Amino acid sequence: MHSHNFHASRRNRCARLRRFVMGRTSLVCATLSFLLAAAIAAPPVCAATVSPRRLLEVNDLGNPVVSPDGRHVAFRMEQASIERNTYDSVWYVQNLDGRSPPLRIGEGGEPLRKHATGLVLPSPALWSSDGRWLHYRARIDGRVSIWRAAADGSQAKEVVKDAADVRDFALGKDGNSVLYSIGAMRDAVLDAEQGEYERGIRIDESVVLAGSLHRSGRVEGRPATQRFLGDWFSTGPLLANVSDRWREADTGTLATRDATVSEVPAVLPTATDIPGILPAPTKLVPHPDDLRIALLLPTQEAEAGMLQSVASTLAMLPDRRSAKLVRCTDTRCTHRAVGDVQWRPGSDEVLFTTTDYEKGRAQSIHRWNVATGTVQTIVVSDGLVSGSQWHPDVPCGVSAKALVCVAAEADRPPRLEAIDIDSGERRILFEPNKGLEADIGATTPARMIRWKDAQGREFTGQLFEARNVDHPPPLFITFYTCQGFLRGGLGDEWPLASLAGHGISALCINALPGFRLDYVERHDQGRAAVESVVALLAAHGKADPGRVGMGGLSFGSEVTLWTLMHSNAIAAASVSSISPTPSYYLLNSLREAFRTNLRLMWQLGAPDETPERWREISPAFQLDRIRAPILFQLPEQEYRMLLDYALPLLRRKQGDLYVFPEEAHIKFQPRHKLAAYERNIDWFRFWLQEYEDPDPAKAGQYRIWRQMRAGNREERGERRREEG
Repeated sequence: MHSHNFHASRRNRCARLRRFVMGRTSLVCATLSFLLAAAIAAPPVCAATVSPRRLLEVNDLGNPVVSPDGRHVAFRMEQASIERNTYDSVWYVQNLDGRSPPLRIGEGGEPLRKHATGLVLPSPALWSSDGRWLHYRARIDGRVSIWRAAADGSQAKEVVKDAADVRDFALGKDGNSVLYSIGAMRDAVLDAEQGEYERGIRIDESVVLAGSLHRSGRVEGRPATQRFLGDWFSTGPLLANVSDRWREADTGTLATRDATVSEVPAVLPTATDIPGILPAPTKLVPHPDDLRIALLLPTQEAEAGMLQSVASTLAMLPDRRSAKLVRCTDTRCTHRAVGDVQWRPGSDEVLFTTTDYEKGRAQSIHRWNVATGTVQTIVVSDGLVSGSQWHPDVPCGVSAKALVCVAAEADRPPRLEAIDIDSGERRILFEPNKGLEADIGATTPARMIRWKDAQGREFTGQLFEARNVDHPPPLFITFYTCQGFLRGGLGDEWPLASLAGHGISALCINALPGFRLDYVERHDQGRAAVESVVALLAAHGKADPGRVGMGGLSFGSEVTLWTLMHSNAIAAASVSSISPTPSYYLLNSLREAFRTNLRLMWQLGAPDETPERWREISPAFQLDRIRAPILFQLPEQEYRMLLDYALPLLRRKQGDLYVFPEEAHIKFQPRHKLAAYERNIDWFRFWLQEYEDPDPAKAGQYRIWRQMRAGNREERGERRREEG
């Protein structure tokens, strides 16, 4: 009886959604274009499904730096260890001729991370002037210090053993010393944490009230107490505001002393150093051999309703005192999304990277000769050429002749490439993920698609099609950014290739570029993107519109909840971040900067100041409009801020909530990430395919989900009776 009612209800929902799709097909198909005919063609025979663990254990590459003679490149490789619940990183050196494999020269320790997001920080290394040694910062044995590794792999040694963690470093002019900066002593930080624990923690605007107050985050390699440092959600450890103190270490004797004022490395120029240029530059890059400065200038005026312009113009200043600004006038460096900027050694050329939103945020690299004004394109890619995942502070390594870049596409894991600057020829130096690349290519390759919604706004996305299905498959959608190798969308929680291997097509949608100030407009673009692409794929027989799931992190989570509140297109959802609630406001309201930004970007004051806006935006006031079941997988630092709507959904058996201890905005502990991966697969297979994994260890989760399904049936039945 219950099974019959469930399937009948499901058929009714599918019928309603098919009418929704067909009613819009004539409008949508008149304005949508579906790229790459291969995405419409019949798929090949499916091989084995790519497991979530293989996606998690991919070898990530980063921080390439070319030796002074231009013959070698050093880089770091990182990989998750499920068994030890950590990450290992190793530094390698490889000859640029590519004839020999990379040589392992030293351990890189557990990657350093940002407190607020959990993302890996850049870890630039420095070659000695003779090319014999590589120096790098690493956390090993509980301390962040400086290591020196021989380029021939013969030895690696810790050359700084300070009582404080190293923040930054530079090589001494004599070639035999390292200058480094430190903040508070490690013992002083531990004492401050313990002192707070014993005396009580005074609550002020710096305290992260949404998280545990004492040693709540494992970003420092240990559970560490955190404090707000910036104007939004930037955080750091206790005593992070202690000023830098520079010291010098002899790399031979390891003796240390305080550095003199004249020995402290010069600070790179900032916009305040050249006040005559307006608008103020967003990036300044000095030439390594002379006084010239390459800079990025924001477009004069942002588009109406935007926080700021997404485009920049490339320019050059002969020196910081000059009033003569030389602008690049070529279309490739004006009003474009320009990222990495660096000088080609020994030349008049500036190398710069652009992002093409019409190509799904693919990157290209160009060179601008500041003397002649000419611009030439070096390489045009289908993905990233500056990392396996987007990061604005990790450019390619560069020599006078070549770039060494980490390249990656949606279905191609990271690899190291050498790119000839003059010819643009690309050569693969190192492919540590070749087996995974082959398996994804044989089973669930990605295709970029492009379409327009009813308002004519154009979206792009990467589609992993389900294989070996003889009927329109279910569809999973994640929303936000889809750059580089797509393990699981932004935040890596929804294993796209694995879902496709299990018969659920998976699509990652890029948000429109820029930040729209109006909350409703900003989030409703996501709903429009989802509804229009579901209509498109359904019209081509590529998706069942009655079996669509959605998930996201950060802005993607907000868009997922917004879509649930304003559309019937989603049958099941999974989110890993919060949407605005009164608790979110309350827990952060001591900070004036938070209140200012919330009013600017969300148009929200206190709940009693802007009650109508809160009712319009917050899911806590839209519970009657949310019908789909929701899986919540939240970091401990954030989950308290969504209880306003999560707990009511749990009470009415429409939500399931999991909280991961000691996690930041983006989860990074390997066991936590694998658990989130696997639970998301189980969740969407349960709701979109009516499938349950027979693993006895999962019996408890399915018992809860069956209760949710039964409760949803009862709720729908009561609603039908009320409507009747």
